Amino acid sequence: MSVYSAFARYYDELTANIDYKKRAEYFHTIISKFKTTKENILLDLACGTGSLSEQFSRLGYDVVGIDNSDEMLSSAINKKFESGLPIQYLCQDMRKIDMFGTIDVTVCALDSINHLAHLSDVAETFAGVSFFSEQGGLFIFDVNTPYKHRSVLANNTFTYETDNVYCVWENTLDAKTDEVGMNLQFFERRSDGLYSRSSEHFSEKAYSEEDIERLLSENGFELLAKYGDDTFLPPTETSQRIVYAARVVRSGQKL
Repeated sequence: MSVYSAFARYYDELTANIDYKKRAEYFHTIISKFKTTKENILLDLACGTGSLSEQFSRLGYDVVGIDNSDEMLSSAINKKFESGLPIQYLCQDMRKIDMFGTIDVTVCALDSINHLAHLSDVAETFAGVSFFSEQGGLFIFDVNTPYKHRSVLANNTFTYETDNVYCVWENTLDAKTDEVGMNLQFFERRSDGLYSRSSEHFSEKAYSEEDIERLLSENGFELLAKYGDDTFLPPTETSQRIVYAARVVRSGQKL
């Protein structure tokens, strides 16, 4: 997995259209529906620059955010200094979670699971969440669907422009594996009016519902619900994102 060193510098600008407050409230509604544990410790898995972590903290959760990118976490910590919110950030690979205690709720948002290259990586991540969760703890995460990879991301090119950066985002689809290679070219405006160029490459892999559900079951989770496209309705064949809600029914899985 990439540490997104170049992408991290522009991440907040390029995702300014995401309503993190609304998204946190959406997850909060799911959590409130299914939560049975007494404590309120929430792990924001692959937290990025901490925008969602901040919103969860404002909703009253005791938030721990982990990410594998020092650059992403640097932005998250700067936000924490400005907001004064009591969030703890750790630099960890999501496949190698190592907590100081158990977690009541784990959230993994914005297709972070798709950044895992192999089913074995997904299994390792699920095992870690299960191991460090309270009995009855919740695991809520979203994934981009094979439909989105084949029909939306596909072999398409997207451009984004802000006051400070112009980004060309080129996708390449492997139709056999539903993996999309993503090549990003950044052109950053300098004070002299010229542009400096940098690039980033990573990939996302789409996993079937059957594989996700099997790995949840194998790692001690009970599937509670599946929602399509950030709604509270079941996913359809053309859903671009599925949100899974699962509960740990046996903890202490062997890692």
